[in-house]
Amino acid sequence: MGICLGAQLIATTLGGEVYQGHVKEIGWSRLTITSQGLASPLKHLEHVHVLHWHGDTFDLPESSKRLAGSIYYPNQAFAVGLNILALQFHVEVDPKSLERWLIGHATELNQAKIDILKLRQENVLYGQALLDKAKLLLRDWLNQLIPV
Repeated sequence: MGICLGAQLIATTLGGEVYQGHVKEIGWSRLTITSQGLASPLKHLEHVHVLHWHGDTFDLPESSKRLAGSIYYPNQAFAVGLNILALQFHVEVDPKSLERWLIGHATELNQAKIDILKLRQENVLYGQALLDKAKLLLRDWLNQLIPV
């Protein structure tokens, strides 16, 4: 499983191109989950706000299945077989630790003109639901892994 940079590394390793996107996508929003995504562990994220925090994007590797997109970028999640799952967004964030992200990335957020107060408010609204659904996603993904 690769998250954010990890998804980009998986994409490039498998032949996809990683490049700077047209907009920094930082904030909470819902995904558009494909039919293949709904048949995968990503099904748990349907109607759930996830945390986006990236400025780069990628083209899908030829061998992959697109699982989800966002309003800014069509490629937010993909899978290769059952063992490789790449997520451009963040499911690993604990709502209790987001403040550290905000402090550590204050310059980036300021330069991108991101409303930090809005990120804090949305973290309160959406953070716990994402954490709960992310646990289900991880459980299902781990349970389907094929030993190699």
